Amino acid sequence: RYPHATKIFVNGVWVGVHQDPKHLVNQVLDTRRKSYLQYEVSFIRDIRDQEFKIFSDAGRVMRPVYTVQQEDDPDTGINKGHLVLTKSLVNQLAKEQAEPPEDPS
Repeated sequence: RYPHATKIFVNGVWVGVHQDPKHLVNQVLDTRRKSYLQYEVSFIRDIRDQEFKIFSDAGRVMRPVYTVQQEDDPDTGINKGHLVLTKSLVNQLAKEQAEPPEDPS
């Protein structure tokens, strides 16, 4: 019925389809970056098989991930191409990890 739809799986169970998988992936990644989803949750978009898989089961292998902005950030004054990691940023991250996330609605 929907030849270009992408199948959505959660922990190996098919839960539905989506017409715009690129948008869905971006939304889900943004949701995880804002801590509405646990950082242990992993995602796989298989373009060839038209599948998007979400895994939240126990035993997930994790690796450190750095998110790099592709343009200058006028709010912070950080220019593209500069890695700025200070003690205050580490403390801010620790504080944010300790606080529950805000309601996304």
